[in-house]
Amino acid sequence: MNPQDPGALYPDHLGVLARRADEALARGGFDHLVVPSGRLHYQVFDDRDYPYAVNPQFKSWLPLTRLPDSWLVYTPGKRPQLVYHQPHDYWHVVPAAPGGWWVEHFDIHVIRTPEQALALLPKDPARCAILGEPQSALGAASDRQFVPNNPQPVLDYLDYHRAFKTPYEIALMRQAQAHAVRGHRAAEAAFRAGASEFAIHMAYCSAVGQDANELPYGNIIALNEHAAVLHYTDLGQRTPQPLRSFLIDAGASAHGYASDITRTYAAAGHDEFQALIDAVDAAQQKMCAAVRAGFDYKQLHVDAHLALMGILRDFGVITVSPEAALASGVSAAFFPHGIGHLIGAQVHDVAGFAASDRGGRIERPAGHPYLRMTRVLEPGMVVTVEPGVYFIDMLLDEVKKAGNAASVNWERVDFFRPYGGIRIEDEVLCTGGDADNLTRPVFAAQA
Repeated sequence: MNPQDPGALYPDHLGVLARRADEALARGGFDHLVVPSGRLHYQVFDDRDYPYAVNPQFKSWLPLTRLPDSWLVYTPGKRPQLVYHQPHDYWHVVPAAPGGWWVEHFDIHVIRTPEQALALLPKDPARCAILGEPQSALGAASDRQFVPNNPQPVLDYLDYHRAFKTPYEIALMRQAQAHAVRGHRAAEAAFRAGASEFAIHMAYCSAVGQDANELPYGNIIALNEHAAVLHYTDLGQRTPQPLRSFLIDAGASAHGYASDITRTYAAAGHDEFQALIDAVDAAQQKMCAAVRAGFDYKQLHVDAHLALMGILRDFGVITVSPEAALASGVSAAFFPHGIGHLIGAQVHDVAGFAASDRGGRIERPAGHPYLRMTRVLEPGMVVTVEPGVYFIDMLLDEVKKAGNAASVNWERVDFFRPYGGIRIEDEVLCTGGDADNLTRPVFAAQA
């Protein structure tokens, strides 16, 4: 069996999901797991629908991301059922007949209208854990209404265990890495050729073969000082002059599973900023290598602050020790986000704060309000590691207001401000031994 073939790995993946569902339903006191794929819904005062986004609970069972008004039904001890909506329609592309590695594992019922699903869903909605968005409700005109109830004990269990990726999921995430790296290489080449943000974005999408509705999140394509806007997505049409720097945060999808990769580049001749990028990159690789079973992800975040402040001290940007910068809050002005997050069927995957599969929450460390994960690392988790340093005026003004202006060399800040900032991001699989960086080998292979 090819260890990277999703089709070969899929039966075991389904078995894991079934066992998780059995326990989750038992804890919630339900007989059936019912998961709508999601429904198209329309913009207010208009007849245009929003881009469709499949329910992540649905796509973790099935590699189907463009199948609105469909339903997954799982009952312990029975084969899962798929109610497959394939309408008669000449306005839109109709989903193809069911096919692929997953088909033999489901009892499939094709319907032509959303309402036809009612006859195929369990008899008593009250005995169902229905996981989905409110607009997925079905049966308003009948005495059997399937309205997502999202029972907390069921979600607590399923979400907690979704952090542990199956070999099937990891194989798809590796595919998503390969797609995204291909786009990153094309984007870097476009930047080197002097392209605008918009043109770089188009080069990326073309190389990946996915557009804005397929990518897992909106591309961040930032030239020069735009890199200081953490979620910059405006895509300028003109290339700034002089061209100094480029930050790209962009991923790709593979059967619903996401990649999330960031790189930063300096234009030719900007050697000192390139040296700062190199220093952050070296530190980031050490942080990735620190991903180990039993290691507290909160500590990885704190360690990242200390490492980044050491770099800024070496480059003359701060005048105090890394420890002093962390204690005073100065470090948060230069590194204002978390070190990363869980990733999988969702870019920011669920249960990053979960204390256990019965609920509860592990709070963030004081002074770090944007950290997206606080759990201890365990084998099977895939996390992003994305340290960054930025030169953000509004945050640097807060340093002055807090009385910490002497901790910063403002001439050096002025020098680096036109470059915006630096972020480097890889995805790392926690194993029973050394960290498995999913991103770096793909860049090496596509060099």
